[in-house]
Amino acid sequence: MEDFAKPANLGKFQDPHLTAKGETRASVALTKPETLWFNTGTLCNITCANCYIESSPTNDALVYMTRAEVEPYLEEIKTLGWPITEIAFTGGEPFMNPEMIGMMDAALEAGFDVLVLTNAMRPMMRKSVQAGLLNLAERYGDKITLRISLDHWSAKLHDAERGKDAFKRTLEGMIWLRDHGFQMAVAGRIAFHESEADARAGYARLYAEKNFKIDAQSPAKTVLFPEMDMSVEVPEITTDCWGILGKSPDDVMCASSRMVVKRKGADAPAVLACTLLAYTPEFELGATLSEASGPVQLNHPHCAKFCVLGGASCSA
Repeated sequence: MEDFAKPANLGKFQDPHLTAKGETRASVALTKPETLWFNTGTLCNITCANCYIESSPTNDALVYMTRAEVEPYLEEIKTLGWPITEIAFTGGEPFMNPEMIGMMDAALEAGFDVLVLTNAMRPMMRKSVQAGLLNLAERYGDKITLRISLDHWSAKLHDAERGKDAFKRTLEGMIWLRDHGFQMAVAGRIAFHESEADARAGYARLYAEKNFKIDAQSPAKTVLFPEMDMSVEVPEITTDCWGILGKSPDDVMCASSRMVVKRKGADAPAVLACTLLAYTPEFELGATLSEASGPVQLNHPHCAKFCVLGGASCSA
């Protein structure tokens, strides 16, 4: 897999405890566990131009999770007494996983809210999946949220990322979800040429046109991620940075979440620090939630640019 530590950051992000200048590297404790993520597998029905996890129709580096593998983690949450309220599923495209409906059912049955990140395209629109979603909606209603990957409010820029007519097919899926009363959110990108305010205004116009009940101004309902230019040098985050930046480590995603994956060839799933670093071995924390409850050293360019400086959060 691609090494995200590009030459621009040469010499940095080497020591988990010290920066290149010898300063104490910042770390983040799991202070408020709210969301447990499951990567359902990296296979996807499309190949996007800038997919951070390199999902595609052929990438099975992370293999399909199963309901039987998910359920022990749901039990462990209760055993540990963690205040997690949300189980979230990402991919790849989650609805390519044949056990997706079953995994959602397990989480809902255990009393959690469920968030699914999906492109709302053909895998979600299969009749068997639609029937499963409608069954879950009948039993659990608003405890289910589908967060749709809509990279831009315009077809031109969305299709530039995801391929010809991807925008049209995603809107067809969103219209089906709208017509059947599903709660939706959107995950998009802030294109290089526009401000966040302009992006939110564009999404608001689209939602109004399509009668989508999504708040374009809410960072939780329209989640806008900055474009990631990995060739740009980023600073390392030291313990002093929190005060300098006026930020708290509690605001970084690894303070509130963990992600479970299953690697190709592995006997069992593993727990990672966050959703962004699926291929970086030092961010694999153990096989159980208990083993993964320790602090995370911010020893990666993503930690700096995407989370601390960009303010990213993957939770709903």
